Amino acid sequence: MGGVAAAVVGRRGFALMQRGDEDKFDAHAVTKSGPVAGIKTHVGGAAAIYSFKGVPYGMDTAKTRFAPPKRPVSWTDVRVCTEWGPRAPQTVGARPEYESAKAREDAAMRPGYHLPADEGVQSEDCLHLNVWTPGLRDGKKRPVMFYIHGGAFANGTANAALYDGTRLAKRGDVVVVTVNHRLNSFGYMYLAEALPGLGFEDSGNAGQLDLVLALEWVRENIAEFGGDASRVMIFGQSGGGAKCATLMAQPPAKGLFHRVLSMSGQQVVGVQREHATERAKKVLAALKLDGMSAVDAAAALRTKTMEEIQAATRGGGYFGPVTDGRSLPVDPFTPTDPRLSADVPMVLGNTHDETRVLIGGGQPKLFDLTWETLPEALAKGAPFLKSDTVSLPVDEVIKNFREWNPTYSPSDVFFAVTTDSRSWRGEVIEAERRAADAKAQPHTWVYQLNWKSGVDAGKWGAPHTLDIPLAFDNVALSPGMVGSSAEDQVRAQGMADVVSETYIAFARTGNPNNAKLPKWPAFDLTSRPTMVFDEVTKVEDDPRGRERKYLGQVPYVQPGS
Repeated sequence: MGGVAAAVVGRRGFALMQRGDEDKFDAHAVTKSGPVAGIKTHVGGAAAIYSFKGVPYGMDTAKTRFAPPKRPVSWTDVRVCTEWGPRAPQTVGARPEYESAKAREDAAMRPGYHLPADEGVQSEDCLHLNVWTPGLRDGKKRPVMFYIHGGAFANGTANAALYDGTRLAKRGDVVVVTVNHRLNSFGYMYLAEALPGLGFEDSGNAGQLDLVLALEWVRENIAEFGGDASRVMIFGQSGGGAKCATLMAQPPAKGLFHRVLSMSGQQVVGVQREHATERAKKVLAALKLDGMSAVDAAAALRTKTMEEIQAATRGGGYFGPVTDGRSLPVDPFTPTDPRLSADVPMVLGNTHDETRVLIGGGQPKLFDLTWETLPEALAKGAPFLKSDTVSLPVDEVIKNFREWNPTYSPSDVFFAVTTDSRSWRGEVIEAERRAADAKAQPHTWVYQLNWKSGVDAGKWGAPHTLDIPLAFDNVALSPGMVGSSAEDQVRAQGMADVVSETYIAFARTGNPNNAKLPKWPAFDLTSRPTMVFDEVTKVEDDPRGRERKYLGQVPYVQPGS
């Protein structure tokens, strides 16, 4: 394969094909912005998958900083799209294992549960997407599976082997698209009130508007890549799922997607404007712009380096989508489901042991708790047991969870309580509000992943992120998530066969039922049918119902809102 060796760097900094080298690239497409070259990978017999990485869907955001994105500058020479584009600027210090190439390489080799390493440099020129397809310009109108990465709204990227779409595209005869977009303060810092009237009106949702622009790219270009712009499924894990939930309430995104699948990611409410403004002012103060006039501060902000803004962001607090009355006019799932998307089929999923990685991944001592040390650990690590109006006594919580789960160890109780009170509550609320909407209920489904990772002899249970390699059918690329032994891989492939086929079926028809599953009823508030993915996959009514009712006494507060 010719690859990048056949390219030169053009004036705008990206690789261009040299004259006479057309035959060195075996995948060619023409987007509305210009022609691109990719790679053709043979995947058995005559079958092949065409992949294009780092395809621009927007202009360098350094030129549209804290404002809605713009379409990319068009090009006429063939742009080589065989490597990841840059990652969006990350939050400094939040994920040190991903902050350099050497750190990412070391992280990939570490013991314990871990994801494949993120790849690529960081840059504000981050509006790129990746496409995998079984055919080009063949008119087959394949379903489009558009994946939005996690990392809350602060970090993360689509640039990782975990999200390679080759196997999913081949298995389902679908088009897979993954996307990078602005994050943290670059994507979600609300400056409309701190610096009013100066072009920052949409800064609190710039990252979401990037996703809208990427979906518009799909609408305008996906036929060239063998896809059907009228069958687009958005799906995402953790922060990616929350971004999906937010898009459901955003008028600019209406009609750009036709199914939603949220994996352990919820956005019940947006950040309220007063809180968002306070955080923006902290960043402006850290940049020493708080003593200037608004006009001077705005001008200076646009000239600060990426690194200066990243450093200032660290002390600003949480950044996420803002209920700004503009592109996000109402909270996504409060007080109802987003009526804007009531007609869009939705699947909501979670994993049984979310916090074994979310909390336990950084605090190994939590796996060695005793009944004597558990109360203090829960008092510190379970803030969602408390509110201004209702709080649950830690001793009572432990007593109930031991009674309901008599085989649990102290650590098992800790992770069950923190998962059920923190990570699961948002999904429960979203599912309930969809089920309460007569228009949404018939096409709403709920799942729970109980299947345990083989890493460290099952210590991690079914943790946060485990459904990603199963959905993408990438267990061989994710041994740090599913287990590396031959037995682990066989087990994981069996589960991936079920989960990935379910995602594909949902993308294709808007209904997740398929031959790999028992009949999966739509979710309702009477029996709460839930598909439980495990060694034996089955439907259970209201799993963890006692825990749901008990913990539901405490009013839910969306983190960061």
